[in-house]
Amino acid sequence: MKVLMTEYLRIDLDKEEWQCRVCDHTIGSARSSYKEGLLVHDRDPADIHPSVIDKDRYEFTFSPDGKWVRILEYYCPSCGTQVEVEYTVPGHPPLYDMEVDLDALKAQWSTREEVKEPDLGPDLIIERHDHGHGHGHSH
Repeated sequence: MKVLMTEYLRIDLDKEEWQCRVCDHTIGSARSSYKEGLLVHDRDPADIHPSVIDKDRYEFTFSPDGKWVRILEYYCPSCGTQVEVEYTVPGHPPLYDMEVDLDALKAQWSTREEVKEPDLGPDLIIERHDHGHGHGHSH
């Protein structure tokens, strides 16, 4: 059985492996971090957040300083889908952001049917008359 974990990741409980939901590529063991099996691009934050004011004239330009922050982008090595992005301190190891209790997950899903696509909710959007302010006015 395969369990959806994120928009681009799932776990195959029978094989105990992370998989890309886009191309079905095996990323790695589900008993370790999925990031270990992905390609990583260490981005300069100025590439994403360019200076708002002239960097030759001002020390602080509203662009993050690459000496203090890095952006790590993680990609599926098979199809190139961007799976995750994290902001981190230069030289810091990747964040271990999703540690799964695989045995508990197997037990939890042992009596369920596999979900191939997430439920996106109702197609109907209900219009709020209080414009989201929550003042308790009744109309």
